[in-house]
Amino acid sequence: MKIYVNEKEMKFNERKTAFQIRDEIKPEGDIVILNGFIIKEDSKLEENDRLVLIKRGEKPNEDELEHLLVSRHTPGVHGKVKNAIVGIAGLGGLGSNIAISLARLGIGKLILVDFDVVEPSNLNRQQYFVKHIGMQKTRAIKDIISQINPYVEVETVNTYLDKSNIKEIFEGVDIVVEAFDNPKCKAELINTVLTECKDKYIVAASGMAGYFSNNIIKTRKIRDKFYLVGDGVSEAKPGCGLMAPRVSIAANHQANTVLRIILGEKEV
Repeated sequence: MKIYVNEKEMKFNERKTAFQIRDEIKPEGDIVILNGFIIKEDSKLEENDRLVLIKRGEKPNEDELEHLLVSRHTPGVHGKVKNAIVGIAGLGGLGSNIAISLARLGIGKLILVDFDVVEPSNLNRQQYFVKHIGMQKTRAIKDIISQINPYVEVETVNTYLDKSNIKEIFEGVDIVVEAFDNPKCKAELINTVLTECKDKYIVAASGMAGYFSNNIIKTRKIRDKFYLVGDGVSEAKPGCGLMAPRVSIAANHQANTVLRIILGEKEV
């Protein structure tokens, strides 16, 4: 039978169990992951099952790291994710969270665009650290991603996005993610992608300010290839600021919508 052990194809003359293979190949492995799920009890293996063996606390070498990063994926997901190219417009509360979630997924390539620097006020909801204050957001998020998943290809563009450069910058992407704070910039990006980049999907957000209910943040399919996340009403304004919990909820709605599009799940 053929089994993939730490993503390497192995053949066995007889049917094996997960723990039998663990005992033969990596007896010190105290974490056993079968088809993306950690198992505590032994299990019989089927043809083409995927088994990952990990020793708790052990630092893998570079060849092993990518396989271990994706070991929790549902089988068949990683190949599609690895081939995807996603562009993110804006690296603030939404964009920085989205970029990190997609990097943890093992996305093939990210094109990250922002013109701003990290400010102290950003730290209440954006995925930066004190050491990044004053650093370009493109440089800071690339640094963070390199520490999470160095196998993700990251291209950064430190510029202000407008109608004159949107099409050129995002020419090679499959999906554009809108992550701006400014309503006018949001509208310009969405309209440009829908009218001039008709082969691309766009995932946008509107309405995630304050500390209102989690459950009114929703993902809606507005039209073919256009998805909108948020509650649609809770804009940032005096007395209703942006904070980490709701911004992160909306950002991960966006990231999960990107994943669903990549996997061919086009409905919300």
